[in-house]
Amino acid sequence: MARVAFVIASHSDLLARGVVELARQMAPEVFFQAAGGTDEGGIGTSFDKIDAAVSACLDEVGDGDGAGVLILTDLGSATMTVESVLDFADDPDHLKFIEAPLVEGAVAAAVRAQLGDCLNDVADAARNAIGPMIELHSMHQDRQTSSAPTDGVTDTAVVADPVGLHARPAALLARLAATFDAEILVNGTDAASVLEIMALGVKQGETVELRATGPQAAESIVALKEMIENAS
Repeated sequence: MARVAFVIASHSDLLARGVVELARQMAPEVFFQAAGGTDEGGIGTSFDKIDAAVSACLDEVGDGDGAGVLILTDLGSATMTVESVLDFADDPDHLKFIEAPLVEGAVAAAVRAQLGDCLNDVADAARNAIGPMIELHSMHQDRQTSSAPTDGVTDTAVVADPVGLHARPAALLARLAATFDAEILVNGTDAASVLEIMALGVKQGETVELRATGPQAAESIVALKEMIENAS
């Protein structure tokens, strides 16, 4: 069971629920609560909604080692409301509120939570998601031209999933990659990063290059190739 649950606090109920819907695709075993809009259903934030969502998440994950609740927000006044909730919290040690891009942060952190990471590591994943997808494309190009390893185990795979390496398939691939003691690259980008995999924009039928180094390089390539070439 995941040790970290999420509160998505937004000015819009639809936006909060949409982010939760997307993140659940990446992490089906993680508990999420949407806390969007005012108590009357309008645009704004609600102390009571966020407080109730935090309580529900704490009940779900308990107080074990590394357990807790990560809170993500969209805009400034949501931040102020969350800070007020934290001021009155009975269990602040198991709550973490960070500034991170709402969608990218939720997606990246959800994948780590699905793997069973502790609250601090999940929060770090959200923080490291800062930056638009175009920057990830730039990083990918830099790695391809200058820093991709020249040794290790390599292979290619043809993408079978109808949606390509996007959303849920990207999350499944990243979660699988993270289970191996190896540095794994897909088209020169980190296979364990769901955002970087999505940024590649790989479509069904396209061929990707797999490269891995480390103790479990060979096993990881076999496993990733099998996943990529079999639609989920």
